[in-house]
Amino acid sequence: MVVSGGNIDSRLLSFILMRGLVREGRLVSLRIEITDTPGALAKVTGLVGESGGNIVEVYHQRLSQDIPVKMTEVDVVVETRDMGHVRALLDILNRKGFPARLLSSTALDAAG
Repeated sequence: MVVSGGNIDSRLLSFILMRGLVREGRLVSLRIEITDTPGALAKVTGLVGESGGNIVEVYHQRLSQDIPVKMTEVDVVVETRDMGHVRALLDILNRKGFPARLLSSTALDAAG
């Protein structure tokens, strides 16, 4: 199949490319638990950056009913190198006291 761009919707092409990045583990969504204290979010973003991840999007959830008092959850979309990099990033966050888990299960399914 030849894709020349002349007959393809740019939104559709963007969607296909983004899904490919998710499947490869190069764009992942993480949920990270942090204390609701000054500087905690800065520590997490610093750890992600130091590990080579690039944060694309952040959603800071402080008011959810299932989050303990004085805690908060941060959902981040991160650009990574591959699933090995994702696993290393999760390991670093967890070892540093920031429980983290992968939300984009497609990447794990593709990694086997």
